[in-house]
Amino acid sequence: MVNMETYDKHLNQTCSHLALRKAVGWIAILLPFTLMAGESLLFRGNKILFSISQYYYSGMRDVFVGALCAIALFLFYYRGHDSWDNWLGNIAGFAALGTAFFPTPEHGESSWLGVVHFICASCFFLTLAGFSLFLFTRKDTHPTREKLKRNKIHVVCGSCMIASMIVIVIYFNFFHAGNPKSGFIFWTETFALVAFGISWLTKGGTICPDKNIPDASFNSQNPSDIEKP
Repeated sequence: MVNMETYDKHLNQTCSHLALRKAVGWIAILLPFTLMAGESLLFRGNKILFSISQYYYSGMRDVFVGALCAIALFLFYYRGHDSWDNWLGNIAGFAALGTAFFPTPEHGESSWLGVVHFICASCFFLTLAGFSLFLFTRKDTHPTREKLKRNKIHVVCGSCMIASMIVIVIYFNFFHAGNPKSGFIFWTETFALVAFGISWLTKGGTICPDKNIPDASFNSQNPSDIEKP
């Protein structure tokens, strides 16, 4: 039998990881809609700007920077199953900070700040797509039906993030000059953030959770045998 103190400690750590993933997911999903609503209702500005990053120059700047810093902090503290999770979490965290503190140009002019911002934002989404496609989908020895469903969700979400980045690159190269005030980039980035958020909510046990029975897990000889979503 497992020592109760050891079991409780492991269970608390598991719950903390799940809560962390859920927090990251909800921040990502709510960020664009919060920026849009806040700019419109509180500051009477244009509710939809060219991109999410353009809100850095709006009344919602603090919310934009604060949300990215919060995501970065969660990613720095995130600890997965092995070093790959930890390294990718740190890379995504630094990329989120770079996206926040190296703002995109306000009027679209080219600058070194804009280049750094684009690199950080691209690295951020690529890393998160890597989480969904390769790390979150790793199968257990005996995966449950819910685990297999979650894997499909992660693959769809990761693919959506990659597709969004490809669409943005195509738009900037072929259509941006003709319609610089379009909200197309905003909605494409929103689509990617929602996909990112859904993937992390799924990993956090909000979507398709396993119906674990603590008593059965407690009978295991090793507390690490408790399945993590």
